Parts: sequence; structure tokens; C-alpha cells
Amino acid sequence: MAAYSANDTGILLESGTNELELLEFNVCGNSYGINIAKVREIMMEQELVPMPQAPDEIEGVFMPRDKLITVIDLHKVLGTEKPENARGLFIICEFNGMDIGFHVTAVQGIQRIGWTAIEKPPQVSGDSTTGIATGIAKVNGKILVILDFEKIVSDINKAAGLDLKGAENAKATAVTAEKHIVIVEDSQFLNKMIVNSLSDIGFKEIRSFPNGKEAWDYISQFSGYNGDVTNCVAAVITDIEMPQMDGHHLTKLIKSDPTLKKIPVFLFSSLINEQMYQKGLSVGADEQFSKPQIGMLIERLMQILS
Repeated sequence: MAAYSANDTGILLESGTNELELLEFNVCGNSYGINIAKVREIMMEQELVPMPQAPDEIEGVFMPRDKLITVIDLHKVLGTEKPENARGLFIICEFNGMDIGFHVTAVQGIQRIGWTAIEKPPQVSGDSTTGIATGIAKVNGKILVILDFEKIVSDINKAAGLDLKGAENAKATAVTAEKHIVIVEDSQFLNKMIVNSLSDIGFKEIRSFPNGKEAWDYISQFSGYNGDVTNCVAAVITDIEMPQMDGHHLTKLIKSDPTLKKIPVFLFSSLINEQMYQKGLSVGADEQFSKPQIGMLIERLMQILS
């Protein structure tokens, strides 16, 4: 067993560097990447127990060290065939409170790059990765596609979507409905769901951005505002891992500005664990929620805005 973990690297202990470490892996000759912060370990392909009536992409389950792990076959997700007589690898991940293995062909290693080196993927009709790719990175002359693993899981298991528990009774008042909320989320799927969730309870002024850089370009125009800056931006809800600029770096920029630091910043990410929570605190985040707890986030947002 080869173990790769975010705990083996120092990057999670650094705050607001706007860098990440990608685990580079291969599926049928194509190169992909996943944020190492999501990876718990890498294992050789194991014998699995098939699950009756499960979607085709779910290969089965196994239980190493008394923990049940569901394995998703990325070959099927990406519309390719597994190489014959080749023993693949399981990338064991932990995010959104779930333990999931992803079956891949091979693993190449870990690459450290800046978020600025990651570009938004083009929308190519007929591409099997369209909609599940959040970024494209060029590393050592090779193109890596960064996949939206949250969307992959939620497409297969609808129960893994956003949890609205806690927001059932939330309703924007005449005052809060006019508050300007900024959403920063690179996943088109989640960005739309968050915006719709806020719209459904009555918020009218919502600006959404696909990465921290575009959000910062908008928010920074209010630096030095002569008045209550929260009348311009009442709150920011941001993901952590995004192309161009990540959520930690965005938070650090906002909280380092004498005017903008008054704006409440909510980190909303699948990566919130004890270590990442401390990193969020170090850059000044006001609140932190693990996806899919949108209901708890909305409940807290309403308390602050009221």
C-alpha cells in the first residue's frame, strides 16, 4: 500500500499562499489532477463487493480497517474502458463527510503549482469531461484536467447534494432581501445551487463569480469606501479550491484591507477539517462550513445580517 496524504506535505500549514498540491493520476492514458487535501491514501486495487441496483459507475464497496468505502470507477465516469489485465489503483478520498474511493489506471505523483496556473476549462460539446472539469493546468509540459469530484459523486448519488436542513424556515426580511451577497464557487453545478438557494428565500442582490480573482476584482473596488462597506457587499460566501485565486487567499486579501475587513467571509468547502479550519481562522474567515451544509450556512448568514 502506498499512502499519500495532505498531512505529509507542508502546504496545508501555510496560509493564503494561493498554491495547491495536485495528485496527478492517469485514466486510460489521460492525465488528471485532484487536490491532495482531499486524498487520504492510495491503495492497490482491492476485491470489491458489488452493490445490488447501484449505478454502473459504482464498482462496489470494501472495508479496510473497519471503515466502509464506496468505490467509483472513473473509467466509466469518463467513458473509457479499463486496460485489460492491468491492476489499477484506488485513490481514497475524504470530503463532504464521506469516504470514497476512485478507481484509476495509475498515479504519477504530486505536483505543487499556483492557482494562477489553472485555467477555466473550455466548454467543448461532446467531451465526456464537460461539466465535471473545474480547471486545466499545464505541469511540466503536460496538460492536467482537474475534475469536479463533488459533482461526480452528487450526479451518482443525489442524496449527496446540498443539505438544506436548518434553512427550511429561513426567509429574507424586507431589510435582508436587499443585502448584496457575493458567491464565489468554481463548480457551475454548486454555484447555481447556492445562488438558487438564496434566491428561494428572498435574496434579490446576488453576484456570483467562478474564482477568487474575479471576485476580488469586484470586491476591491469598494476599498476606501466612505461609509458602511457592508451596504456594498454584505457577505462573501466562497469555496476554497478555485482556479486563479483560492478562497483562503481571497479571504486574506479582504481581511487585510482596512475597509473591506468589515465584510463577513464564509468559507464553504468540501475541505473543511480540523487542519483546514485552523488555516481558515489564520486568514480571518468569520465562519466555515463543510459542504453540503448550505442550510446551516444560510441560518448563520441570516443571524449575522439581521
